[in-house]
Amino acid sequence: MTLYPEAKRRVFWLHNPAGYLKKPRFLCRLAWYQPTLVTTGRYHAATVPRSLVLSELVIIPYGILDSFRHAEPREPPPQRAIFTSNPLRGLDWLLDLWAERIHPALPQAELHIFAGPTVYRGVAAESEKRMETVLARVEDMHAHGVRRHAPVGREMLALVLAGARVMLYRGDPGETFCLSLAEAQAMGVPAVVQPLGSVVERVIDGVSGHIAGDDDSFAAAAIALLRDDDLWRRYHAEALARQRGQSWDEVAAQFEALI
Repeated sequence: MTLYPEAKRRVFWLHNPAGYLKKPRFLCRLAWYQPTLVTTGRYHAATVPRSLVLSELVIIPYGILDSFRHAEPREPPPQRAIFTSNPLRGLDWLLDLWAERIHPALPQAELHIFAGPTVYRGVAAESEKRMETVLARVEDMHAHGVRRHAPVGREMLALVLAGARVMLYRGDPGETFCLSLAEAQAMGVPAVVQPLGSVVERVIDGVSGHIAGDDDSFAAAAIALLRDDDLWRRYHAEALARQRGQSWDEVAAQFEALI
């Protein structure tokens, strides 16, 4: 935490769950400077200990790059599901659910994984090893329609998402925004999630995707979106109309308004 003593107003932009602010090295600075705390959503804000909001707490969501915000309506893609997040955030669980419940119902469907430790600069060696352990499972699931890809840049990712039928992602309590899900929804890709962490703020349940309360309903929602073209068209159109998100210029304007 860097807080400049000459500043007239201080803003502390948080990105991770905020329980760590209770550590003594943060407490003393928060008490002295009393900055405005900025979080990325309601779930994120709820992780901030109330006793530490000494000035004000403001929610400013992340921006979405323009390459994801201007997708055109399109016809239903093939039965191709996609996962584009951290492999440690539920990919093991998704692979099990795909192999046991989703793929048997739709033998032609594919699950494409765009993930890897190269996305996370400075990741600890232990975390990298755990990621690769999960991803190694993908190599053995070709018969189940699971395909592994290296992570791609944002421009290529927009093209990948344009060809995806549904994003399947469980969610994670340690995730405060889920940009990968926001990008997919902005592109008009319906999504199926569970009520974990911030993902419930990224999907409009029954409109742009499903928030599934258990594994059975998650699998059923995934199968329905992969199979039913009319359902897909409705969710696709709603996602394009309602889930574009904000540009980074709009986000910057909100920060400027704080000053």
